[in-house]
Amino acid sequence: MAKRLFDLLGATLALGLLFPLLLAAALAIKLDSRGPVFYRQQRVGRHGVPFHIHKLRTMRHGAGGPLLTVGEDPRITRVGAFLRRTRIDELPQFIDVLQGHMSLVGPRPEVPRYVAQYPPELRERVLAVRPGITDPASLAYIDEARLLAAASDPEREYVQVILPAKLRHAADYAERASLATDLAVLWRTLRLLLRQA
Repeated sequence: MAKRLFDLLGATLALGLLFPLLLAAALAIKLDSRGPVFYRQQRVGRHGVPFHIHKLRTMRHGAGGPLLTVGEDPRITRVGAFLRRTRIDELPQFIDVLQGHMSLVGPRPEVPRYVAQYPPELRERVLAVRPGITDPASLAYIDEARLLAAASDPEREYVQVILPAKLRHAADYAERASLATDLAVLWRTLRLLLRQA
């Protein structure tokens, strides 16, 4: 209950403070390329319940291709590259927090294709909590796109190397999550984003 109240207060405050930035980002997206401002994708939430995550659109409208984004992906727009680098494209997920699909801190929600490959012993532990905007695994693999770009087979690298490591981080978080650990993750995330800005 305390975590949910913290999420609601944090998301409301964040959306209020960041509204001008979101508005500017939305305008930049519309001026840079045709298509909607928001991008929604199905992810797997708590207890395996699917939901549609909110992001600012960073790719060309209608661009197909692989689920993974690797290095200098040609599908990414000029504005989209900046939004991804600064993580501004993730800010609309505060809406998902208010809707109850996500938390400020928790394992990052995956697409169904990759959740289907979770080992049974980790699946239940990871999906026992709400997914989050940030978590220890996200911080550990902040340069994931670069790592995948260096791999000869990015899909295999993700499924066999990166995903299992992220799941171990996620399971560990789920078992010892508290308000104190959430605050620590949020602080580390803020420091990292400010350093990258």
